[in-house]
Amino acid sequence: MTSWLVLPSPPTGNNRHIELAGTDLWITGCINNVFVYLSALDVDKFKEALSRTLSLWPFIAGRFLVLDGEHYIIEMSDNAIPVSLIENNVLTNWPLDSNVVIDKNSNQLQPYLDEVQTKKLIGGSRDEPLVRLKLYHLVQSGEWIMGASWSHILGDADAFLHFLNTISHLYQQMQPLKPMPVFERRLWLKEEADERLLPDIKQFLDGEQMKTNGINDQVTYDQLNICFSEQQLIKLRTLIGGQYVSTQDALSAYIILTLNTHCTQNDDQLIVRTNTMINYRNVSDSVAPSGLVANAVLMPLSDRFEDPKSLSSIAKTIRNSINQSRNVEFIERWVATADKVIRTIVHENRLPKMSTIKDQIVVNSNVRYDWANLVDFGHTDKCRFYTIWTRALYLRIFRLNPIYDGTQWLGRDQNGAEVAFRVEKDKKEKFIKAWQKDIVENFINVKL
Repeated sequence: MTSWLVLPSPPTGNNRHIELAGTDLWITGCINNVFVYLSALDVDKFKEALSRTLSLWPFIAGRFLVLDGEHYIIEMSDNAIPVSLIENNVLTNWPLDSNVVIDKNSNQLQPYLDEVQTKKLIGGSRDEPLVRLKLYHLVQSGEWIMGASWSHILGDADAFLHFLNTISHLYQQMQPLKPMPVFERRLWLKEEADERLLPDIKQFLDGEQMKTNGINDQVTYDQLNICFSEQQLIKLRTLIGGQYVSTQDALSAYIILTLNTHCTQNDDQLIVRTNTMINYRNVSDSVAPSGLVANAVLMPLSDRFEDPKSLSSIAKTIRNSINQSRNVEFIERWVATADKVIRTIVHENRLPKMSTIKDQIVVNSNVRYDWANLVDFGHTDKCRFYTIWTRALYLRIFRLNPIYDGTQWLGRDQNGAEVAFRVEKDKKEKFIKAWQKDIVENFINVKL
């Protein structure tokens, strides 16, 4: 293995301090993504592009500090980012299929990642980088892999993709896409929290305290990855009628409906509400400008579904929740309350943890983000994207990967989607059979 420490060029951080909001304090969380390229990456060009990106993004080259036990800081200290390279002569080719979300328990992506050591960040650390990158060359096939590990205190998936896209553009001698990154963020006051929202937000974000995570996920649950074509998604949306709901609403509703119809034994097991993760950038610059590098995500709890076994009822309830979350006043109240909850958790030397609640499901969609195309380093339509982790009652949705059969590219359904989640082992086959039957019948027997 060869390793480098890549510095910003030129350095621009000047040890400035950026104070983090409470909603950034996912201290032990990280996002681990892997990208596979059919042919070579130029290592020197890659390091140069990273160096220039760090100059534009000094926040990423900083360190996480805790001041006075109350203030959580990124010190933009112009530190180096570690990059490693492994040459593998054993593997004949990339070993995984086209599924985007890989079961974490399989450890299949671990060889291609140099993960941020997030536990070192508890209490602050001047030693641990907040991003680590790893290149991996499969000599026999000529394929190259980039593994990217990103501390969640830097920001959400939107911020991570923006950073990686900048490296990809500079590598190709292209100008970075706008907007430019914004690191200063609004800090929320305790007085801005809404006591009416507090019980639901506390229950959702304080899973450790609420003891709602009793599911023995690894033993009793299996991961399920299912794919939908663009035409299938259009059909689902059309069934609901009108333009009120989005394709994503229809897809989420279909998964929930199928679980409720085929994988429950009584009404107590029904999913009746959602927590939908919503990027609130662009609604108001006073809350979150478009280039904000932070965790700018709402996770509001929807109303109860009027009919939890009706596609349209579920989809419209989800859409109502999302529409409400576009209101600036609601965003301010929700984020201020979540900020207060997470700060309290961290101040008590605990960690925020999303709860698993039996009648609620989390919807975390990345369909708006074309990871494979935006981090392709010039390998247009020939980059595959992979990520790790999902859990029970947690939907992760991504665009489909392009498919390579070993000799040729079979094209890509640009507007198709993959959904990944974990389901009880004894219910997995029931779900698959119901889904396959609906596909064959073009969803004509789905309850509207």
